[in-house]
Amino acid sequence: MPATGAFTSFRSSLAVQRRVLGALLLREILTRYGRHNIGFLWLFVEPMLFTLGVTALWSIANVSHGIDLPVAAFALTGYSAVLLWRNMPSRCIGGVKPNLSLLYHRQVRVLDVLLARLILEGAGATISFAILSLIFVTVGLIQPPEDLLQVIGGWAVLTWFGMSLALLLSAWAEQSELVDKLWHPASYLFFPLSGAAYLVDILPKAAQNVVLYLPMVHCTEYIRDGYFGSKFHAHYDMSYPIIVSACLTLLALAQLRKVSREVIPE
Repeated sequence: MPATGAFTSFRSSLAVQRRVLGALLLREILTRYGRHNIGFLWLFVEPMLFTLGVTALWSIANVSHGIDLPVAAFALTGYSAVLLWRNMPSRCIGGVKPNLSLLYHRQVRVLDVLLARLILEGAGATISFAILSLIFVTVGLIQPPEDLLQVIGGWAVLTWFGMSLALLLSAWAEQSELVDKLWHPASYLFFPLSGAAYLVDILPKAAQNVVLYLPMVHCTEYIRDGYFGSKFHAHYDMSYPIIVSACLTLLALAQLRKVSREVIPE
């Protein structure tokens, strides 16, 4: 009986959590995109337009990146990945104060508000990546992935990394305004270093050792290996971004617990 009671309580709590996140997601969609033009479709159309723009520019410039590979495949796997980990912190930093009134509800916590934003951002980047992949394969710009499960696995780890980083930075941002001011220039610095515009294999050995300290580089190389691994030599160790993401998650949850005690609903 005690075990049955605990399971029933868990199911009830899970149902409440699902309803809370569903309501917050709907509110976030309406607040961000409204009901005008194409509405919530901007969720994935916006990142699609960015990736398509980069693909067009690279195609016009005939950029090869040191490998005999279609520009569309390189841009798709690189810049879609950047949008995933880079936009999540930007959406979460400063995301608590505009939603302080929601914290009057007992079931709504700071973590719920941030998770709603992260789910929305992750969904937009993922849908954009999937749709562009289907379009490029259909029109013959790229070949289908050589290992679809590897692509999905790499994307999942990159999503975890982006979410854990976003949660930690948003918690720190509630304690210091410097986080918001420092993240924007830092994100621009990490952008060219993240592996979006280069392959690790074409870099000098010393440079390879440096960029491989960045977890997102391992994920990008892993995704590309799943897409067209037979055409280049990938450099990655997926245990590294997994360990980093786990550490960031634990630290973020600890910081958010501290922030939750200090936040005063308005």
